[in-house]
Amino acid sequence: MNTTKVTNKKTLPNKKERHRLFGSVEAGPRTKPVNKQEMADLQNTKKDFMFDIDAVGISNVKHPIQVSSSLEPKFQTTIASFTFTSSIDKDSKGTNMSRFTEQLHEYHSANFFINIDSLKQFTKDLTSRLKQKDACMEVTFPWFFERKGPSSNLTGLNHADVTIKVTYDIDSGYDVEVSLTGTITTLCPCSKEISEYSAHNQRGNVTMTVSLVEDFDEHEIDWKQVLLEAAESNASARIHPVLKRPDEKLVTEHAFENPRFVEDIVRLVAADLYELPYVEKFKVTCRNEESIHLHDAIASVTYDKNNE
Repeated sequence: MNTTKVTNKKTLPNKKERHRLFGSVEAGPRTKPVNKQEMADLQNTKKDFMFDIDAVGISNVKHPIQVSSSLEPKFQTTIASFTFTSSIDKDSKGTNMSRFTEQLHEYHSANFFINIDSLKQFTKDLTSRLKQKDACMEVTFPWFFERKGPSSNLTGLNHADVTIKVTYDIDSGYDVEVSLTGTITTLCPCSKEISEYSAHNQRGNVTMTVSLVEDFDEHEIDWKQVLLEAAESNASARIHPVLKRPDEKLVTEHAFENPRFVEDIVRLVAADLYELPYVEKFKVTCRNEESIHLHDAIASVTYDKNNE
């Protein structure tokens, strides 16, 4: 039997010729300056550009961060998404975008931990760097925490999505807004009431956005844990990463004993937030991923204590 393998090997042009084949051309003459001091700075052009701009900057900046927590793990590294902005007056053409990421890298190199105090300093320094009257920084990241099964005590990691937004204005000072989205279990009260045997349940997502008082001390109170507890303690049941059969029995029975509509969730969570003296205003939303519908169920409550 003839086992000789016949191949037709291609002869390819070299890499430079291949690039030329797909449109590359030789470099042309260089006439513009290469030194930064000699380059035109269009963003710093001063003219009447008709309108002030509320916010200009960059978003969706992915970067590793360090976070501390009152729950285990006490210190953790995670990935955050940043947004940086500042306002500009109508006599300025634009802002220097590179200064945002330049400062982020400098802070990261100096062992930057994400918290309210560090973000306050960051935005104040950013205002000076941009030579503007204000700056805003928003950071969103997954915060991880340990959760034990109610019977087995077997431990795993859950996470909640956290956002911190800090605005600094030379005249009015700081404005701090924090947000947390926690995942819960809800059991339908209507289903429990009308069904002979059971009730349907679903996964709910509770988002709490709160404005904190100016003298709030995060070294005494971990607001992440407080908001997480506000969501979970008012749910039908908590979410667990590890459940053995005795755990599952306790969790499902607890849900059956605590049925909740989305309307119930937002009102109960709002009551907890209202009682916190360091919360000035808040918005609570709940979105249930309905298990017997294709649609979600939603509800929200907004309250400002300053208007009382």
